[in-house]
Amino acid sequence: MNQALDDLLDLLDLEQIEQNIFRGRSRSAVVPRVFGGQVAAQALVAAGRTVPDDRTAHSLHSYFLRMGDPGAPIVYTVDRIRDGRSFTTRRVVAVQHGQPIFHLSASFQTHEEGLEHQAEMPTAPDPETLPTAAEMLPRYADRFIDPGVVDRFLEARAAVDLRYVDAPPYGTVGEAREPRSQVWFRANGKLADDPLLHVCLATYVSDMTLLDSVLLAHGRGGWAVGDVVGASLDHAMWFHRPFRADDWLLYDQESPSASGGRGLGQARIYTQDGQLAITVIQEGVVRVPRA
Repeated sequence: MNQALDDLLDLLDLEQIEQNIFRGRSRSAVVPRVFGGQVAAQALVAAGRTVPDDRTAHSLHSYFLRMGDPGAPIVYTVDRIRDGRSFTTRRVVAVQHGQPIFHLSASFQTHEEGLEHQAEMPTAPDPETLPTAAEMLPRYADRFIDPGVVDRFLEARAAVDLRYVDAPPYGTVGEAREPRSQVWFRANGKLADDPLLHVCLATYVSDMTLLDSVLLAHGRGGWAVGDVVGASLDHAMWFHRPFRADDWLLYDQESPSASGGRGLGQARIYTQDGQLAITVIQEGVVRVPRA
């Protein structure tokens, strides 16, 4: 396991300070605010810590309410909404400086057999044939308004091996493309067999690239290029089948709509052998900066 992944796992190992109350720290991000994937993953950890071991997460729905302060701890309060025979529901509120910054509802289910079907996995190249972030990002250093962004990107994503199938939005600025993006990702090291850990790692990564497809439709490069400003508004995930976040996962993303200063991204995450593991939907603020 590399040091960056070890640090991320330590970040997700919340401190329990009272029954149903947990405290988390933040790590450095590319921008001076708490990374949305981090607070979502930590909130899911908090919820999962109050659920019986025989129940795994099958869905989450969340809202990003305020920008998080990376220099302050985050307190997660869990409300035990319901414990049924098959399903367990939890609500989590993340608080900083006395104000809620994030709200999550998550549902957990005991294992059961049922009807089976899934959308077919799209075609994608072998992830091992694609460039790593360290190989790709320096190619686009001249596109960024701050040259230091490359190093911050690499540091923030060092725990995850994330590889673009095609050029990212900042690689084709000014060229409108089909609003679709694919990346392969996996944890940069071996993980323990705890299902909650793998779900939380996928939740963490799911906020990294989902709105790329919105930018592609308009030839925009993103906040690092300076031609849009934005932030995540809400985030929902459905966990369909077991998976490991330390095995390659294909994140197939598209944007069906952008309007009113908002963009919608939706995606499916597949295991390398073609199993549909996760569905993700997110809306975010995507605004063109005023002159």
